[in-house]
Amino acid sequence: MGIFTIGTGPISALAVAEAAADPTFHVELNQEALNLIGRGREIVEQAAASGQRVYGLNTLLGSGRDTAVEEKSLLAYQVQVIRYHNSGVGPYLDRAAARAVILARLVGFSRGGSGVRAGTAGFYAELLNRGVYPAIPREGSVGSSDLTQLAAVAAVALGEGEAFDASGMLVPGAKALADAGLQALQPAAGEALALVSANAYSVGAGALALVRLQHLARLADVALSLSLEAIARYDGGGNLSPFSPAIQAAKAVDGQRDSAAAVRRLLSGGWLEDVRREASVQDALSFRAAPQTHGAFRFLVAQLRSGLEVELNGRGDNPLVDVESGTMVSGGNFQPMQLALSFESLRLGLAHVGISSERRIAKLYPPQRAIRARHLAAASSAPGAASALIQEELPGLLWYSAAGLLAELKFLAAPATLGAPTLSADIEDHSTLAPLALQQLEKSIDAAEKLLAIESLTASYLLLEAEAAQPLGNGTGLVAGRLADVLADRPSAPDLVERSRTVLREAVDQLFTETEEATP
Repeated sequence: MGIFTIGTGPISALAVAEAAADPTFHVELNQEALNLIGRGREIVEQAAASGQRVYGLNTLLGSGRDTAVEEKSLLAYQVQVIRYHNSGVGPYLDRAAARAVILARLVGFSRGGSGVRAGTAGFYAELLNRGVYPAIPREGSVGSSDLTQLAAVAAVALGEGEAFDASGMLVPGAKALADAGLQALQPAAGEALALVSANAYSVGAGALALVRLQHLARLADVALSLSLEAIARYDGGGNLSPFSPAIQAAKAVDGQRDSAAAVRRLLSGGWLEDVRREASVQDALSFRAAPQTHGAFRFLVAQLRSGLEVELNGRGDNPLVDVESGTMVSGGNFQPMQLALSFESLRLGLAHVGISSERRIAKLYPPQRAIRARHLAAASSAPGAASALIQEELPGLLWYSAAGLLAELKFLAAPATLGAPTLSADIEDHSTLAPLALQQLEKSIDAAEKLLAIESLTASYLLLEAEAAQPLGNGTGLVAGRLADVLADRPSAPDLVERSRTVLREAVDQLFTETEEATP
């Protein structure tokens, strides 16, 4: 069992993703965080006692911002706020994403800007530790705080709403709390808004997407390396000069040198390193300029990590409880524009990675035709022996599937953040649509992973069928061997791609973990 300790120091997006994905993680707030939360709560209570008008503490929300809430109604108003915002629709988040939402909001409490009680923050930690899985609708946020998703969590905390039990069945929120040994939370003045007003869905689910994007950055280099091996054997290509340290040192692009270095490591020890080998002076740009494309994508992934950690370690609350000045201040830190634009740019980057991958697959198609012709020729002379060869062929139209996936990636690259309408009597007249941008990115990730799996399969198949037995690189040899085992089972095309995605995740993790551990 892992332990995720939340203090007042920096929080890593990857650590959040790890703890969210693993339900055995125990989450705890250290004393420094509890002390900071306590100081923030004192400021809220002082503001409430002073009678000063503070947004959401003793006023209505949105267009009702200047309408006071009577003191005798403040506690009832907390419940009303949560019920009012619990309006999401669509499919429910999976367990990892739901945990990520709760965890991201808990981290937000620890920054001292929300003004919740320490006990309320501790209650959210116990939702995670005791396996409470709120049913959180995926749709409903326009990216000016993920109000509807967080209200679904808060509703369960109140003993309302719905959650999933251990068997995956929907149950009332009150039952989920009771099964976990928890009593329903009774929010204090100002806490309802603090519970629902944050970007915890975009941040939490974004952290999970970050892990997948890091895998894709590595997988792109693996697929490229396998294609270089294949094109060297069938078309006299595989020129490694574009990946040389000299080329990479000539232009300081973040990520480009990492991509080129990864390709060199994957091919190390193999035939492509032989300086006596004759190769084309220049390969097509989908090979030759791949470090530039993959490197730019790596740069965007790094930007996403930075943007997520700005949100995790900042204070996005409105009103902000400013511990330094002892005041509550209205502001717009709940508007995660930087994060939304990062989700946007990554979809465009993935489309370019996909274009290069599909073009490499196209160049691997003529050798497949030659292999089929060879198999057919064998069939005419020895039908029984040739039938086994034909059965072992790669599904012939995987290239077409790759082309369809590329079309999807291009479609998904269109802007998502520009379409928000004005809301709440034109008071909320701009939104980021960060959740929509993230959801489109999740679709892009899925399509890109399938596309790169098809490229890896295609290249590995050709390497298995190559008549000459030149040695593969240390990394490409490992991957091709793993994919050979999948191909040998002759699964259907859908199963072939899905099994290959699993095998590639494991192989990429192994290859790059070993590299990281070997780096001083």
